[in-house]
Amino acid sequence: MSQDSQTPSRTMAEDPTADTTDGIDSNPAPAPGKMVTVLSIDGGGVRGLIPATILAFLESKLQELDGPDARIADYFDVIAGTSTGGLVTTMLTAPNNDGRPLFAAKDIIQFFLDNSPKFFPQKKAGIVWNLFDAATGPKYDGKYLHSKIQELLGDTKLSQTLTNIVIPTFDIKLLQPIIFSTFETKHTPLKDALLSDICIGTSAAPTYLPGHYFQTEDHQGGTREFNLVDGGVAANNPVRLKNLHDMILGWMELTQNDGQTLTAMSQVTKEILMENADFFPIQPADNGRFLVISLGTGSNKQEGKFSAQESAKWGLLEWLYNKGSTPIIDIFFQASADMVDIHLPVLFRALHSEEHYLRIQLEQDDTLVGDAASVDISTRENLEKLVEMGNELLKKPASRANLENGTFEPCDAEETNEEALSRFARRLSSERKLRNSFKLRR
Repeated sequence: MSQDSQTPSRTMAEDPTADTTDGIDSNPAPAPGKMVTVLSIDGGGVRGLIPATILAFLESKLQELDGPDARIADYFDVIAGTSTGGLVTTMLTAPNNDGRPLFAAKDIIQFFLDNSPKFFPQKKAGIVWNLFDAATGPKYDGKYLHSKIQELLGDTKLSQTLTNIVIPTFDIKLLQPIIFSTFETKHTPLKDALLSDICIGTSAAPTYLPGHYFQTEDHQGGTREFNLVDGGVAANNPVRLKNLHDMILGWMELTQNDGQTLTAMSQVTKEILMENADFFPIQPADNGRFLVISLGTGSNKQEGKFSAQESAKWGLLEWLYNKGSTPIIDIFFQASADMVDIHLPVLFRALHSEEHYLRIQLEQDDTLVGDAASVDISTRENLEKLVEMGNELLKKPASRANLENGTFEPCDAEETNEEALSRFARRLSSERKLRNSFKLRR
């Protein structure tokens, strides 16, 4: 065990930047200034309003601690997002003309309220009409979505974000996940794409929006083409088991590459650690060095729409459209997200640092049904309902996935999601203060 992990946490009297968590933690907190902080945001179309609402609350707590100019991007080493989560990630981290984040978290809610009806214009109802759409092209042409993203982000590139970001996509020509990460642009210039192209690519959900093609060019005149669809095909929840495993062990070269490409988040975190070895002196036995907040967009598992008996009779069209949804897409996206929910709690439990991982997901009850469970019902009524659900989710008990059935159940600690986020905000604030102090001393 390292010397730091044996040292009791300092009190506020001893160190005004120390984190006090009211005795919630089961292990002594590591000294601030030695943690890798990660925020992850799932995909989910209009359901992105749920994590946007959670983020607005988190940013408000950070502003209470550090002033009105505090922004989410100031506190996280890595922000990862897929599909809608990728767009939210970019809005939080792309610079405006003053070199600050393009959006405050609370303004993202209004952005989606104003623009979702144009992103997903509602068409004629009815099975025949929807089957016709499914057979003849994507449900939406994406023209307004693309133009709005391009208008917002202009010529800003991946390398220009205010903190490190990770956005998964999937290249349909290569049949290969393509992970865009800020750190990778340093040694792979051809992946330093326009943020607008990355956002359009990661949100191109099959059957809903058209795939996105673009090319990049480096200073030597080399080019690379991308043929992208929604990143949820690869990782709808971008915090993945292998990511976290490599984040903890891979930088020490204690793990073997099993032939799979290391994900961008592991590479990002590895480089953070290697380039700041004096600031992040992590040892193998340390167990509290990662602070992870993972935000879901809700799951409609409790709706219980389908059964094996039903699906046994389906053909292509019924897999593409059934009871108002697209079963094949729902299954792929839900499966990739749930694998993370199942495995990450086990990993953090093994590291004796469960209190450093917070997953907030609307799945404890049957509220996410009907229109609210869709990714594209953009009526004002449904959008406002999603915001209301996000606010209600803050009041619910902090929860963790049941490893047997995948449903979320209250954690042992008796705290709400709101209280858990407030606790994480205090830690993030302490971390930032100590880092700033460290920079001044250098």
